Amino acid sequence: MNYKTPLGFRDVLPKEARAREVATRTVQDLFASYGYEPIETPTLENRELMRAAGYRSSSPFKFFDAQGNLLIMRPDVTMQVARMCGSRLADEPGALRFRYTQRIFRESDEVITSDPREMTQMGVECIGEDGVEADAEVISLFMQALRVVGVQNFTLSVACVGVLRALLDCCDVPDEWKARLLKAFHASNFVELDELCGEYAAPDSPVGAISALARIRGGVEAIEDARELLAPYGIATGDLDALEATVRLLIDQGFERYVRVDFSVMSSFDYYTGMVFEAYAPGVGSPLGSGGRYDRMLSVFGPDRPAAGFAFFLEQAMFAAEQDKNAPSAERPLRIAVPKGSLNPDSIEALAAAGLDTTGLDNPGRLLVIANPGVEYVIVRPSDAPVFVALGAADCGICGKDSLLEAQSECVELVDLGFGACRFIVAEPAQAADEVAKRAQQRGYLRVATKYPHITQWFYDKCGVQVEIVQLHGNIELAPLTGLAERIVDITATGTTLRENNLVVIDEVLSSTARFIANPCAFRTNSSIRLLAGKLKAHACEMTYEPIAGASQSNPASTR
Repeated sequence: MNYKTPLGFRDVLPKEARAREVATRTVQDLFASYGYEPIETPTLENRELMRAAGYRSSSPFKFFDAQGNLLIMRPDVTMQVARMCGSRLADEPGALRFRYTQRIFRESDEVITSDPREMTQMGVECIGEDGVEADAEVISLFMQALRVVGVQNFTLSVACVGVLRALLDCCDVPDEWKARLLKAFHASNFVELDELCGEYAAPDSPVGAISALARIRGGVEAIEDARELLAPYGIATGDLDALEATVRLLIDQGFERYVRVDFSVMSSFDYYTGMVFEAYAPGVGSPLGSGGRYDRMLSVFGPDRPAAGFAFFLEQAMFAAEQDKNAPSAERPLRIAVPKGSLNPDSIEALAAAGLDTTGLDNPGRLLVIANPGVEYVIVRPSDAPVFVALGAADCGICGKDSLLEAQSECVELVDLGFGACRFIVAEPAQAADEVAKRAQQRGYLRVATKYPHITQWFYDKCGVQVEIVQLHGNIELAPLTGLAERIVDITATGTTLRENNLVVIDEVLSSTARFIANPCAFRTNSSIRLLAGKLKAHACEMTYEPIAGASQSNPASTR
């Protein structure tokens, strides 16, 4: 009999439970001292609530009740507060201040994942007040809450969404392009951001300014850089003025050491309208929490009111506090995940060109960690690099775009390094198109063998083709030769192995080159990562690498 807890859920034993109880009480007392009243919301909500409010992140747990209604376990509390204010407190006069401590539940699409699926969310919502003072109050309360839990070493990155939206409104580009750009901006994918902006770059176009905006970071003076960026396009700077006033208030209150202006911080929630912020702690792989102003969300449920708030995870904050307590006196060197295999020589060359000491990397023997002055190298498989970086075991690293896509890890993609070029292709036996189509017609789906199930599923979903994926770990070419599958999705650099096994390329999936990636928290708390990214980009621009071999033989009709 299996007595384990479900994946992503865990028991909390007395010692930890007591610490959580003390932390919760301390934080709630802080919130109460500012006049925030306690609320509780239901564990189950209607699915349409989250859609109406603009929630897009994390798959929720879904249930059907006896009446056939689709319900979800709450993945977030803010939307519930908006629903409550619009439906039950619509006629309540004046400002409303609420605080809460509630469990939230987020499902993962992965069968095996390290992410918890149940977490304790703490936060506040300030309803009915706007302006600089209200914004500063919310941000200040967030930082105070982290400090009373015991987190002393953190960075709070703050920006405003209006600047990006104003630039997009000035761009004469398709809506589909704007959607792709917003997705890249939200993911801090600087490589894709540059590629997208390059598609519509022109001397008098604001498109190029969008890529520059994502790189503006610093103290309050960084806001002036944003103003200069907007000036040629006649964009009003009211949002920037409000942001500057808010930041100066926080500085006056003694929070200057924590606050950084960073215009790459954009939430994946669609509902933010003004300032946005996230908190990061060194050594913690994901943000501690986030918040912002969402003035138009309440209008979905009732009378419109200005609103702002934040939420953080108690477990994350307590872990960060423990990290602070146990942190060594000397700062840890920058830790870089370096790939083995074919990417290794060019990775070493690029790191050396960036001025890093790469002694021992070319011949590590059995060593898995090499410590040199100012840097530690963790030697990993390319497919594992995104995992090490996303979970904070490495601050940054190098891997192929294919590994990044397949891992589906939340890493900041900083530089296309240009080497390690290969392409993802779909292949089938030569002269087998009619037979493949016949089998697919009989079954109702294609059977595709691959080492890369996520990329394969993404490609065929885009094509609108139903597939059954057979995951293999080597000798993919055997699958169609033995009847295991009709087609394969694999990487190829020269196409030699395909030709030797009488396989032909019938579709192109994507091209892949090596990327320099970073953990989102390390990226925003360790300035050396940005400096290294700049040097690696300069080196990549100087180098000339072999193009991807093999002309495209794409036949899109073959997938349909």
